[in-house]
Amino acid sequence: MNLHFALYTLDMISIAYCKQFARYNRWQNQQHFAAAATLPDGTRKRNMGAFFKSIHATFNHVLVADYLWLSRLDEEPCAVRSLDEELYGDFDELRKQRGFTDDRLDRVVGKLTNEQLGSSLTYRRMSGGADEVTTPLPLVFMHLFNHQTHHRGQVTTLLMQCGVDVGRTDLAWLPNDFTSPVFSR
Repeated sequence: MNLHFALYTLDMISIAYCKQFARYNRWQNQQHFAAAATLPDGTRKRNMGAFFKSIHATFNHVLVADYLWLSRLDEEPCAVRSLDEELYGDFDELRKQRGFTDDRLDRVVGKLTNEQLGSSLTYRRMSGGADEVTTPLPLVFMHLFNHQTHHRGQVTTLLMQCGVDVGRTDLAWLPNDFTSPVFSR
């Protein structure tokens, strides 16, 4: 890793940044799942040509990635075997687990200290190989939040193709009174 880049990321991110994005991700996850819930299950699972094929599978992939990153961060076991593994075929269960995972992310962020934020995370990649990868923790959090946003953007497009408007998605529209169950704001 480029040391200059690692130092640069430390200046870009704070605990407040992590809390803001945890709140934003929870808000958007709730909004996107609510929009998707208006569709029949067959529509949510229909191959629409997206990278992970369907709305359901894209939601599932984000949950898989969050499970992996959170297990690296909180050192809880993770049984995920592949990045495209279907964790929950039932939409209601997938939605419920998304909420539990947002709670877990909030707990990780809620316990975060400046000292931890100045450290790195060492892990093995899912794609194989015995080599360990070390990544500055600020970059890990930036990636985790960006990954969710990236794939929710895909879901937004798929929902629009089905005639469902997810509503406002911009960070600037995050309601001031939308709080985390773990930390207020």
